Amino acid sequence: MGAETARLADRQDAKRNRVHIVAAARELFASAGADVPSRAIALRAGVGVGTIYRHFPSRADLVDAVLEEAFDELVEVAEAALTEPDSWAGFARFLDEALVMHAQNRALKDVLESEDRGRERARAMRRRIRPLTERLIARAQSDGTLRPDFAPQDLALLFWGSDRVIELAADVAPELWRRQLGFMLDGLRTPDPHPLEHPPLTEAQLRRAGPRRHRASA
Repeated sequence: MGAETARLADRQDAKRNRVHIVAAARELFASAGADVPSRAIALRAGVGVGTIYRHFPSRADLVDAVLEEAFDELVEVAEAALTEPDSWAGFARFLDEALVMHAQNRALKDVLESEDRGRERARAMRRRIRPLTERLIARAQSDGTLRPDFAPQDLALLFWGSDRVIELAADVAPELWRRQLGFMLDGLRTPDPHPLEHPPLTEAQLRRAGPRRHRASA
């Protein structure tokens, strides 16, 4: 009976540690991004670094666990945007609400910008969100409200540019990205757009061009 009680206590301790690790990582990831050192997470959670690795063998596993709810919320944002009767309103609504999430959660932005962050859940989220954004674009173009030469790959560039504004102005004017978005939306909705000299990136080029960041040491 003593051994069984000890095993139960160990399991309860492990469960508590996991909850504390995820909570600490969620807070730190949101404010500082997905590359926060494991030492900082361990300190915030009140555990050793080794305990983190026992629960999450890789950083990708921890990122997936922390951002699971955010992944689902982003997909819900895209699905809700598709229900808008006005296709342009739906497209603009998705951009606005997705960028709010980017501004509030730097880790989500990091994962969306780079294929090397997150694992199964992150990949599954990317597979779910892509056809939804393609439908938002196609619907607005079909109605004539979005310029016809805007490609799905251009959406990533739009987010990267807005994310840069979010980073640079976060401590000075945290809502400045909305001004930048307003400029971009007006350019995308122009009724008589000038032909563009350069074509959109291919998928392969988009992957190669994605933002690069040096990982913080564990």
